[in-house]
Amino acid sequence: MRGAVGHAKTILKHKWEVFLLSVKVGIPFRGLLHDLSKFSPTEFIVGARFYSGKRSPNEGERAEIGYSTAWIHHKGKERHHFEHWRDYDPKTGIERPVEMPLVFLKEMFCDRVAASKVYMGEGYTDEEPLKYFLKAKGKRSIGEKTSQRLELFLTILSEKGEKEACRFVKEYKITDSE
Repeated sequence: MRGAVGHAKTILKHKWEVFLLSVKVGIPFRGLLHDLSKFSPTEFIVGARFYSGKRSPNEGERAEIGYSTAWIHHKGKERHHFEHWRDYDPKTGIERPVEMPLVFLKEMFCDRVAASKVYMGEGYTDEEPLKYFLKAKGKRSIGEKTSQRLELFLTILSEKGEKEACRFVKEYKITDSE
């Protein structure tokens, strides 16, 4: 029972932080819909079982069975994860990353910042989401422009703070020259 309550509180705290950021970047509806799949039995039961309050419960499931059923479900349902944006190339037949639509990229920015705030608590600084992103750079299969744009958003957060980063993300448009 403790795991279920703790997990639910963590989800709700995260969803609230994402919502606040989503309003600031101009996508409040995405903030309302964010991570609803975490309340599905497929994700919630695993989350409650492996809840620790210090890391994603998906890591506990991975340690036990070698993969995470909750994560596989989550990335399939939640379009703000770059792992959702994969398809096979019709010319080669090989699966590859595709670029994320801007609205989901903006939501991913909000998600990354909110997750850092929730999991790091008092230790959070605006530099942390960028540090986390850079730690895995080159190890993930993400669209090149998607990666560049997210890194830009997180760099502005790190260097200029949340208010300026949210203003930049809100006003950001994809141009033909990119």
